[in-house]
Amino acid sequence: MQLLNEALLRVLIGWHRVETRLSDDEGQTLAEYGLITAVIAVAVVVLAVTVFRNAIVHVFNPAAQCLHGTCYQVSP
Repeated sequence: MQLLNEALLRVLIGWHRVETRLSDDEGQTLAEYGLITAVIAVAVVVLAVTVFRNAIVHVFNPAAQCLHGTCYQVSP
């Protein structure tokens, strides 16, 4: 009888461990923090591009003109 009780106790302990692992919310919380961080990063990039739009256009305009064949060479 004691052997049966020990076996049932081990089954119940194993079941409890499986149930605890399945109900663990730690991974879910980590994923949520990751998503929030990604949204904040995208917002910062969009804001930076919006704020520095004129500077970005000013930097890339000469390269775009060269691609269109209207660039000029600066003599040293």
